[in-house]
Amino acid sequence: MPAPLAVSLGDTAGIGPELLAEAWARRHEERLPVFFAVGGMRLLEAAAKQRGLALRAQQIANPAEAANVFAEALPVLGDADGAYTPGEPSCETSALAFASLQEAARLTVAGEASGIVTGPIAKSRLAEVGFTHPGQTEFVAEACGVAPEGAVMMLAGPSLRTVPITVHTALAKVPGLLTTNLIIRKARITAEALRRDFGLASPRLAIAALNPHAGENGRMGDEEARIIVPAVAALRAEGIEATGPHPADALFAPHERPRYDIALCMYHDQALIPLKALDFDAGVNATLGLPIIRTSPDHGTAFAIAGKRIANPGATIAAIRMAGECAARRFSA
Repeated sequence: MPAPLAVSLGDTAGIGPELLAEAWARRHEERLPVFFAVGGMRLLEAAAKQRGLALRAQQIANPAEAANVFAEALPVLGDADGAYTPGEPSCETSALAFASLQEAARLTVAGEASGIVTGPIAKSRLAEVGFTHPGQTEFVAEACGVAPEGAVMMLAGPSLRTVPITVHTALAKVPGLLTTNLIIRKARITAEALRRDFGLASPRLAIAALNPHAGENGRMGDEEARIIVPAVAALRAEGIEATGPHPADALFAPHERPRYDIALCMYHDQALIPLKALDFDAGVNATLGLPIIRTSPDHGTAFAIAGKRIANPGATIAAIRMAGECAARRFSA
């Protein structure tokens, strides 16, 4: 059996702790794999109480002990802890989030955990306590010794999987950042991850156009003919089942989605808008191209609703389940 999953707390003033507690409370009905929280034992008990959950947390000395206590208590590794202050982020909540992330990544890279599920953070607040990365994706990639360009962000839900080719950048900069090689590199990483971790022997990649109507033969832009078409041709020559460029306004229609396994989109919102419209409460952010498994619920800290018993646990549950399924495939290979 794979080792248990490590789950980092995220910013403890957000919805992460209560949703982690909720996931453990639903462990049987959701058939979740064994996981443990990294730090925050008293804090998690307080978050569970605030949410109306009967949760008992139990401290463990090492990840291997998690399986022995998981049925009766939420395993928590480490002494790091703090007060539960929902909706009131501070340097203390950010510092605990950073410490939890660092230790969860270390354990996973060392093989003591079979994957890492990262709780939601507020990047700007984390920067106040020494976090220098654009996001958790880049942090985990560096912890694995992988360059940022070697990691690919995939958003996945029950209805759709997407990958943004360019991510956190101004829309005006996207055409200048797109290259044939960039598309090819991210498509290769995506195809290999879908084969290895998601059990798709021959994944079908749909490559979205950048411009309306896929450029309409150059009338609305030439990026399709100049950049995307050569990328699709090169991928097909390698044996990757890639198609496109597809007009993005039709690519996500119900009759189109069964024709591909994942859509590679040219910019952030082109990938995230359809995913969140279709699967907001079950969306998972997974990092492809790493030697470890990393997932995260595809939502933020939601400070405004933290501690109010209204945050939906679906994405947290989905992230834990996906990490467990990927670990089972990878470690049984």
